[in-house]
Formats: sequence, structure tokens, C-alpha cells
Amino acid sequence: MDLQVLVSTMHQVDHSLLEKMNISSDSIIINQCNRNEVENFQYCGFDIKFISYDERGIGLSRNNALMRASADICLFSDEDVKYVDDYKNIIVRAFEENPRADIIIFNVVSTNLERPMFEIKKHSRVRWFECLKYGAVRIAVRTNKLRQANIYFSLLFGGGAMYSSGEDSLFIAECIRKGLTIYTNPSVIGYVSQEESTWFKGYTDKYFIDKGVLYASLSKRLKKLLCLQYVIRHHTSFNNVKTAREAYKLMLQGVDKTRRM
Repeated sequence: MDLQVLVSTMHQVDHSLLEKMNISSDSIIINQCNRNEVENFQYCGFDIKFISYDERGIGLSRNNALMRASADICLFSDEDVKYVDDYKNIIVRAFEENPRADIIIFNVVSTNLERPMFEIKKHSRVRWFECLKYGAVRIAVRTNKLRQANIYFSLLFGGGAMYSSGEDSLFIAECIRKGLTIYTNPSVIGYVSQEESTWFKGYTDKYFIDKGVLYASLSKRLKKLLCLQYVIRHHTSFNNVKTAREAYKLMLQGVDKTRRM
């Protein structure tokens, strides 16, 4: 069973990212920049596809890597991740020990204490209502299962797209809807710096409107309830900028947008 890391990055001018991330497996690097170039080479005995595109959008980046993936297992990644030395064996072993798993979500620890990642503490099945907990950089998938289900990342959400975030949540939700089984695994496969967000510009009107669009895209039936739970759970984070009522009304504007999408 083999593994490829699918890395989304921007404006790389050389191959130093491979050492920075501690890459020790086959990998596909999608470098969004101002040129178009394809490089195939060996790095520490591993096959690397280093592809530069003059385009933008995280969903587009991940899909471009996924379409070119050839390994049994793919691991989504970003440029600010640094992997532990044994990450390949940890991931492959997890799939071998759980043949029912189509997707496994691992721990990637944030080194920025102000932006912690949700900690996985046990092996468990992931259900639809948990899809908001996990970012793409901790997701490993059986490549053929994803292709059989015809699942890709949304081009409407995430950095560089029309709506600011949520492409990973939509991806997980779509996998579950189409019958793929997802499990968590408490093993740590890497660390992520998360020094700055590429999309968060503060609690602006657009931030809440985009949240409304995301929740409506996740569930037509539960969209307003999802908006309400967000306001209730997070109002202390933005109450110096918006009241809970103002935030909820903006999110409902986003909900209404989906009727025209």
C-alpha cells in the first residue's frame, strides 16, 4: 500500500518546501503562482510531481492534485505542515488495521496556541454532524473510493474562492452522504504553524454572510438551526463587533443567497 502527499502551496520559487515539510513519501505539489510548469524528479528516493499553475483557489489546487494522484492512499496537505518522521508508516498502518475505513482523520497539532486544532482522543466513526471539526490537512483517503464516488472539493469555498471557508467541511459531508466511512485516529502525523489565515479578515459582514452560505450548502433542512448554533456558541468572540442578532441576520442573508445559486 503506497501513499502520496497532496500539497497545496503558493508562490514557491524552488523545491526547498520539501525539506521544510519533512516530506518522506511520494508527493504531488500544486504551486499556485504566476507561471505554468511541470517538473518530475526524485527527492530522497521519492517520486515528486511539482506542478506550477497560474491560477488561484484552494479547491482548485486540491482537485488538481487529486486528479493526478496514483497512490492507494492520498493525504491532503498545506505548505505550513511539518510531518513527523514516520508519518507514512503511521497512515498506511492505520488503513491496514481498519479495512472498513475509506477515510481516516489524524491529529495534526497546531504550534500556534491562539489557533489550536481540535484534538482527536480516540478511534471513532465520524458522523455528518461532526464535519465542521476537521480541516483538510489531517485527512487521508483511499484514492479509488473517492473516485468511485466522484467526490471533489467545492470551487466556491475556501481561500481564493467566492466564499471564504468551509471547503473541507463540505468535502467531509459529501463523503458521508455518498456512503463513505470515515474514522478518526489519535495518532499525531505532523504539526502546523497556522501563523496567519489566508481568508479570515475579521468579523466583517462578509464573514457572517459566507457562514450562512456554507450552512445552507451543508443542509437545506437544518440551515437556520446551524446558523443559530454558531451564534450561540461563538457570540463571545465577536460581541465587540456585532450583536448576536446582527450576526444571525447577516447569516440569514447568506442562506437566502443559496436560493439563487
